[in-house]
Amino acid sequence: MLVSCNSCQKKFTVPDSAITENGRLLQCGSCGNKWKQFPIRSEPTKKDKLIKEIPKFTKTKLNQIPKIKKIKKAVKKKKREINLYSEEYLKKKHGLVIKESLAIKNVGSQKSKITNFSSNFFNYLIIAVVVVIAFFAILNLTKDILVEHYPFTESYIYTLYEVLEIFKSSISSLIN
Repeated sequence: MLVSCNSCQKKFTVPDSAITENGRLLQCGSCGNKWKQFPIRSEPTKKDKLIKEIPKFTKTKLNQIPKIKKIKKAVKKKKREINLYSEEYLKKKHGLVIKESLAIKNVGSQKSKITNFSSNFFNYLIIAVVVVIAFFAILNLTKDILVEHYPFTESYIYTLYEVLEIFKSSISSLIN
């Protein structure tokens, strides 16, 4: 069944079995308009008449039935006239109100994006440094307890702190 939207006149193909006698709620995929569609009844076409008469023919007469060609119409796509994400459309169709504080006015502003990215990077960097320092501080406080319970970790822990001392002295020599 060929159904057209009441609002934008776009045509859709819907299976005949999808629309019952009681009707069915349809929504246009182009403009979002909703309506109740009832089955379309029309006079039987030549094709329908021929299909009903086919059982009456014998095999020899079946070859004499003229073939019906389907004619496809080229449907020209319309450009969408309304923006589906505009404030007016969302308010009218869905009852949504966009707050001014959440609306982004300067979408093309590259400077704000770069500033936001760099500030996030430094925030993560500071958090990572604090976590690493906290880990080493806790390890320093508990190294005696760890060595008591796990004697094989003694060489690893003291080697780690020697490497940290070497790293600390090399950084201080670079700064001075």
